[in-house]
Amino acid sequence: MAVKRRADYTDLLVQRGIVSADQLEEARELAAQSGMKLPDALVRLGYASGEEVMKVLAEQHGLQYIDLSRTSIPPHVIEQVPESVARENVVIPVAEEDGQLKVAVSDPDDFATFDKLRFILNKRIEICLAPREAIQEAINRYYGQTSGESRDTMITEVTDTAIDFTQVDTDVGTVQDVDESSAPVVRLVHLIISEAVQLRASDIHIEPFEDRVRIRYRIDGYLVERDNAPRRLLGAILSRIKILAKMDIAERRRPQDGRIKMNIGEKQLDLRVSILPSTWGQAVVMRILDKDNIKIGLRQLGFSEEDYVKFKQLIKRPNGIILVTGPTGSGKTTTLYAALNELNTPDRKIITAEDPVEYYLPGINQVEIKHEIGLDFARVIRAMLRQAPNVILVGEMRDLETAQMGIQASLTGHLVFSTLHTNDAPSSITRLIDMGVPAYLVASSVVAIMAQRLVRVVCEQCKQPYQPSDAVLEMAGVTPEMMAGATFYRGKGCSRCNGTGYRGRMGIFELMIMSPKIRELTFKNAPVAEIRRVAIQEGMKTLYMDGLQKVLKGKTTLEELLSVARPEEELR
Repeated sequence: MAVKRRADYTDLLVQRGIVSADQLEEARELAAQSGMKLPDALVRLGYASGEEVMKVLAEQHGLQYIDLSRTSIPPHVIEQVPESVARENVVIPVAEEDGQLKVAVSDPDDFATFDKLRFILNKRIEICLAPREAIQEAINRYYGQTSGESRDTMITEVTDTAIDFTQVDTDVGTVQDVDESSAPVVRLVHLIISEAVQLRASDIHIEPFEDRVRIRYRIDGYLVERDNAPRRLLGAILSRIKILAKMDIAERRRPQDGRIKMNIGEKQLDLRVSILPSTWGQAVVMRILDKDNIKIGLRQLGFSEEDYVKFKQLIKRPNGIILVTGPTGSGKTTTLYAALNELNTPDRKIITAEDPVEYYLPGINQVEIKHEIGLDFARVIRAMLRQAPNVILVGEMRDLETAQMGIQASLTGHLVFSTLHTNDAPSSITRLIDMGVPAYLVASSVVAIMAQRLVRVVCEQCKQPYQPSDAVLEMAGVTPEMMAGATFYRGKGCSRCNGTGYRGRMGIFELMIMSPKIRELTFKNAPVAEIRRVAIQEGMKTLYMDGLQKVLKGKTTLEELLSVARPEEELR
């Protein structure tokens, strides 16, 4: 008699339309390359939420799924598992009954961890499932951000302790795990950085004022004030950061730049540190560079299906220039790195010129610009061409010489990626011509220009449908035809999104392909408005229209879209 095979959870995910077979295969490849588990890879790629994967896993294994954001765990239950055990194994106790402890885990097959918990706790253990990210957030919520001690406690310790800054890590510039015997200021700085990483911040701002030191984190593009430290701690904090970033501690009058390598849990991070003298002292900004951010593919950037197909075809071209435009912080680097990851195969040679190199990409030759020794973009591009590359990335076309070298590279059979600081795609043409590049060279070398912005995504945990008023819909240019089948969502605020209603960001795009008509207008040095009108007639979606489609699908909100793009763009 044949034994019926229990359906694998991946089969259930495909059968229920949560992921496709192709998406599942891509996740398997990422899991194999990075060493992460398949459920984590599916969530990392954005093909499924942690909740969807865990519910299917729970069903397959006959276990309970638990929503930790809506579960209140009593203090006496939390005390059953030491924080170090919870953090190391990514588990959290949720209930206790008749001497049996119910513990939330993210891997139902991690029997070694279950045996370890039984041994350490000397209790019977019942397993339930929750997403790994939700467990980590619950650990932070119930145990506190670090070692059970508050920031206020450490600030008091720093104030009351005489600190010898010569007694610091011998491996300057690298932060390892900080133990309880470390100096208070060492633990305080480590806590600030750790908390920022846990809150998914992209930047840490430490700003001195007359009577306080303000600490802010930039989360999903918005600054959030977390703490005010006493003014007297500024010198101690600055000295610790300068030592880690290999800066001159004694220099207080000039700006300084440095870099810190850091491990936070399983994450390997780079922090770009900038110190700027201000009225009340030296201000610090630490930009957090998370390597996980560059492992995403083109699919996860937020392209519509139509733009995704077009862009994927464009980057497979053998030559030409593809420009990505937008202000600082609009995700240009992430988009270009995603394109390079797509092209990064053994049969292609890829060289980049960056100022500075933010992320290190395996298999790609990256060159850092150093103006102080004359190693600028134009000089690097000239040397690149002698290295016989197939693909070139130029960090930014900021002057005529760089633009000319990039154009020369494209005309000699290379595919060139670069960025410009313009507000939209058509403006990039006139920007290059204003730089001094002849119009005929722009027309013959540029194959496509893509403008982009980032908008916050509605939190999946707390999103709820709503209906905007008729006045708002009219102002946003939403027609009755667009309303057909549309569902508007917004987040009401929960622990997962820190009460904002948003979690994460996605791109909105304006992809203009250089058609024969647009090349002709470029050659004639036509006004931006005329180029824009023709591009829209030929099917280009503006930033606003692309964003509006995402609003109508419930991915973001009208308020968020209007903060980065305006309907008036259609008429310019």
